[in-house]
Amino acid sequence: MSPAPIPVTVLTGFLGAGKTTLLNRILTDQHGKKIAVIENEFGEVGVDNQLVIQGDEEIFEMNNGCLCCTVRGDLLRILGRLMKRRDRLDAILIETTGLANPAPVAQTFFTDPEMREQFRLDAIVTVVDAKHINLHLESSPEAKKQIGFADVILLNKTDLVPPAELEALERRVRSINALARVHRTKDADVPLDRVIDVGGFNLSRAIEVDPRFLETEYPFEWAGGYELAAGEHRLAIGHHDHEGHDHDHACGPDCGHDHNELDVVMMPVKSLGERVLGDAVQAAVLTFSEWETVTPPGEPITPGGRLHRLKLQNESGEFPVPVTEPGCYVLFTGHDVPTHLHAPDGRMLKYSWDRTFRHEHSHDAEVSSVGISAPGDLDGKKLNDWISELLRTKGGDLFRMKGVLCVKGTNKRLVFQGVHMLFDARFDREWHTDENRTNTLVFIGKHLDRTALTEGFKACLAAG
Repeated sequence: MSPAPIPVTVLTGFLGAGKTTLLNRILTDQHGKKIAVIENEFGEVGVDNQLVIQGDEEIFEMNNGCLCCTVRGDLLRILGRLMKRRDRLDAILIETTGLANPAPVAQTFFTDPEMREQFRLDAIVTVVDAKHINLHLESSPEAKKQIGFADVILLNKTDLVPPAELEALERRVRSINALARVHRTKDADVPLDRVIDVGGFNLSRAIEVDPRFLETEYPFEWAGGYELAAGEHRLAIGHHDHEGHDHDHACGPDCGHDHNELDVVMMPVKSLGERVLGDAVQAAVLTFSEWETVTPPGEPITPGGRLHRLKLQNESGEFPVPVTEPGCYVLFTGHDVPTHLHAPDGRMLKYSWDRTFRHEHSHDAEVSSVGISAPGDLDGKKLNDWISELLRTKGGDLFRMKGVLCVKGTNKRLVFQGVHMLFDARFDREWHTDENRTNTLVFIGKHLDRTALTEGFKACLAAG
């Protein structure tokens, strides 16, 4: 008899709701369970791995982009590694980025046969910031989806909200999702059996929230298959008025994509047969989760398992594609934009197979992250004054701030976290001798000025 599938909890919630606090509790409580944590964050500098207290469990941090775009490839790879040591695991916890719709992660456990056999999606747990959720519900569809998909909702930070307001908030949450179990918490303090192995996931409700739930989402929007001769081909991106142009389904101006960047993979395949192409699509999912090779106009796109991030100018650019072996190739593009592949003699080539894919990259285009990593000790007073001024002038736009800092005069790490106007900073453990003593911080919000934030922070460094 094969062992029971491992229960998987997907932990979600908007930025700053308290997911890291909950992780700390799960990883440090003496519950006697072996829990593997798979962590993801939206931000350029990985500070979550420093904020999470290191317990006995292994923590896998993936910091290569948005969850809904690239994590599926990473997730399959990491779960594959976990399968090899399944006898040691009681549960798996997947923390999603605060901006993510949890559906793509949850889908993995229904659309991949091997995953379905080895793992069981146990519950989607959504941590809700009682102080700020009303603001996010008005401005972010992600916040609403996270509540809608939840099997368990932790109404966190209840100590920051008056009782009458809390009652109204719980009614609002229940109006979005009447079936989830709601637990009120302070500092995400909740018994483990309310979030791990609760048997709460309801597929029919997930399909009600999103009728396309079981349709796999992909990190690319289009693929075309070509038969290519040896020689230097040329890929042109952008609008061209040629007859018989390649695929030309440009996305609109409000789609949230950076129109001057395009992720592409040119993959050699044995044939353009259905089974081979199916394998190529799965391989491309993994390739799109790898670190990208930034490729300016004129630099080559190398066929093979490499992700190229093409840098465009005015939404267009041309790139050589050196083909050493004649044969079949599939071009995958991150977004559905006009692409034109030319043979070495200049002829425009027509694909002999193509397919569009479901790709719902719906992060708010205005939301961005600014990461700062800098050595040196900080002047405590300057830092305090700068943060205070930042909160006073930009607090409404700052969804989240967090960091681990070095302050002059102490060997202890200063850990700070902020959500909108609320700010908390405290010294925790001493820096280890083998640790890289560097200031690491990240800001996530709207209308962020990278230069001003970086210069303002560096001005807080202590003299000498």
